[in-house]
Amino acid sequence: MQVSIKWLKDYIDFKETPEKLADMLTMAGVPVENIIDPGAGLEKVITGRIEELKPHENSDHLQICTMNVGLPENIIIVTGAQNVAQGQIVPVAMIGAHLPNGMKISKGKLRGVMSYGMLCSAQELKLDLEALPDKQKTGIYILPADTPVGVPVKDLLGLNDVILEFELTANRSDCFSVFGLVREIAALTGNTPKWPAITLEENSSDKINDLLSIEIKDADLCPRFSCRMLKNVKIGPSPEWMQQRLEGAGIRAINNVVDVTNFVMIEMGQPLHAYDYDAISGHKLIARRSIEGELLHTLDDTSRKAKKDMLVIADTEKAAGLAGIMGGFETEITDKTTTVVLEAAKFYGACIRRTARSCGLASEASGRFERGTDIENTIRALDRAAQLLVQMNAGTVVKGVLDVYPEKKKPTTVDFTVEAVNRHLGTALDKQTMLNILAKLEIKAEEKNNVITAHIPSWRGDITCMQDISEEVSRIYGFDKITSTLPSGLALQGKQSEKQTFVDKIKDIMVGLGLCETVSFSFTHPSLFDKLNVPADHTIRKAIPIMNPLTDEYPLVRTCLLTSVMENLTRNFSRKNNDIKIFEVGTTFLPKALPVTELPDEHLKVAGAIAGRRNPVGWNEDNASVDFYDAKGIVEELLKNLSISRYKVEAGEHFAMHPGKTALFKKGRDTIFTVGELHPSAAAAFAINKPVYIFSADIDTLIKYAAKTIKSKPLPKYPATTRDLAIIIDTSVDAASIEKTITKSAGQYLISLDLFDVYEGKQIDAHKKSLAFSLTFQANEKTLTDAEIDAAFKNIVTALQKNYDAALRA
Repeated sequence: MQVSIKWLKDYIDFKETPEKLADMLTMAGVPVENIIDPGAGLEKVITGRIEELKPHENSDHLQICTMNVGLPENIIIVTGAQNVAQGQIVPVAMIGAHLPNGMKISKGKLRGVMSYGMLCSAQELKLDLEALPDKQKTGIYILPADTPVGVPVKDLLGLNDVILEFELTANRSDCFSVFGLVREIAALTGNTPKWPAITLEENSSDKINDLLSIEIKDADLCPRFSCRMLKNVKIGPSPEWMQQRLEGAGIRAINNVVDVTNFVMIEMGQPLHAYDYDAISGHKLIARRSIEGELLHTLDDTSRKAKKDMLVIADTEKAAGLAGIMGGFETEITDKTTTVVLEAAKFYGACIRRTARSCGLASEASGRFERGTDIENTIRALDRAAQLLVQMNAGTVVKGVLDVYPEKKKPTTVDFTVEAVNRHLGTALDKQTMLNILAKLEIKAEEKNNVITAHIPSWRGDITCMQDISEEVSRIYGFDKITSTLPSGLALQGKQSEKQTFVDKIKDIMVGLGLCETVSFSFTHPSLFDKLNVPADHTIRKAIPIMNPLTDEYPLVRTCLLTSVMENLTRNFSRKNNDIKIFEVGTTFLPKALPVTELPDEHLKVAGAIAGRRNPVGWNEDNASVDFYDAKGIVEELLKNLSISRYKVEAGEHFAMHPGKTALFKKGRDTIFTVGELHPSAAAAFAINKPVYIFSADIDTLIKYAAKTIKSKPLPKYPATTRDLAIIIDTSVDAASIEKTITKSAGQYLISLDLFDVYEGKQIDAHKKSLAFSLTFQANEKTLTDAEIDAAFKNIVTALQKNYDAALRA
């Protein structure tokens, strides 16, 4: 947002310099980023008349100009320009001038003739070349014949102004207008604004209701829609003063109708749009959601396909423009336009923001709609625009105004007490001081039983609570007047929570196991649920939609960490990084109900994936790929280092994992970890053509079973004895059940049990398999005898024969 000092002074008088005013506004929370002098470098450039022009005797291209620049005597200037003629008025840079393009002017001799200045081109004056006719873009800039001599060029061209460039925060939408800034200046300086009187004479015999109709089909995206009409419109240039005001705001003049809509937008903060009435099919305008895929031919002469939930202004046949962003090409104002429809509306900011980003069409209008416009301002803005056009003799106003306003906005009130504001600010301001400040901001207030009720103006949508009132009081009172104090309260040592320390430990273990940590946005896309085979009724499909997503790729809040892991995995694969070992610790968000009425449940998860080679490429390494047991080993090592033991591993199912290659790590009824190969259909959906192994767990469940204290015992003094046990059992029996039986029947001296061989083949019956275990026995108080070990071994064999009909393998 930028605006000229002249424009501000049209509505309020102040004596402060631009620098002082900028400082006052910045300290009051309306930051001025830059102060621009558009006439910088033109201080010694004045107008001059060419009284005599003759060729240079010693040059075939130079000419000698005798210039009248308003001084007692004429001066001589030698020029090489060929587009000058005797009697013309041109800009003259006098000796000592330092032009905007960096050129310094001094007297000098050209081919034996002294020259006391320079004739200037538009480029040397840093004028906007695109706004000039072609003949003025090159050569010396020729001024109108009635231009007085000796006048500073910066005054003549309207460059004797100062531009304030603001870097406004999104919540101060009211300050994206001259009127809003004038209110701020009035509050800071104590001066009274001079608001323009908006009076309108409807001098056409026609009635708008007989000529045009409007409709809102989607009030959630367009809560108010208003229109006015002008007939007998004469398209032409706008007045010079308006062009200068618009140029100071960074907007190029086009024609009187378009310039007025831009002028009112900057002045009042309400974007307007003008339609050629004769190009509106059915003479009806409708604010509605777009139809998926319908064509939009916008003012930039580009055809676009509309996406779902875009807001368009349509006639009875087609979309006539993107609401709040850019109008349609067919209804554009042209030199042939004779009847104009002016539209002012209130649009839902999030919808405009999404559409603008999707189409890459950010504009002055869309920026204001995104931040929020004053819904009560539409009719007043239309009247102001019509008034300005009438003053230019550009048309006659049709009687009446169309206004669809289904649900009127309720006035905002905020209750507060003086004590609450002072407590919030750490001040001791009296009630009258606060009331005076609010009055300066045009906030009416009334008191009852020591409670003050503030009636918030419609243009201040950012004020909704006592804290906002406190901010208004403090910034107008002056932040520099509020005494700085140290925070008070109990001094507590800052440290990580146990959960944060536990998470850090998981990350350290994972990195130590050779995995790389990834960090992702906590957002996702519904298509990822389909790719991961998430059932239609699964809770993780009930994700919270984001009102204002960063991109169309992330419209939902994440409910499953595997979606982020798979995105990172496929992104690496697409960049030829095929050997992947990654993990992520992140939060998932599960709503209690949709739409959301309370904060969702947050669950911290850990998930990861591995794929590709087991070892780095090297002359002494093979090309073996990772398999299920690599992923299972990572999980086992992690649990070991987290001091989680006595869990069981069993075959299980997970929607994203291969049904025959999925293992569940369980303690009691809780699944503490799930690990398995990516489901073939999921791999195909992600266009992955190699085995991928994934794992996931809930952090809270891991914390629940992690040992809270670590017990130590001395190293054994007595030797251990190892026995091998090979048994033949049915293939349907899993090794975990066998290990559980062995542990239970072995007695107190069994300290370790390892499965070291599994065999199925010709030497044993069909539907049978051989499992070979290594059993280690040891006692802390003595050396075990063969008889003691034999007894334990016999108990194991007996239990296995009884429970599983196991047979010893010879």
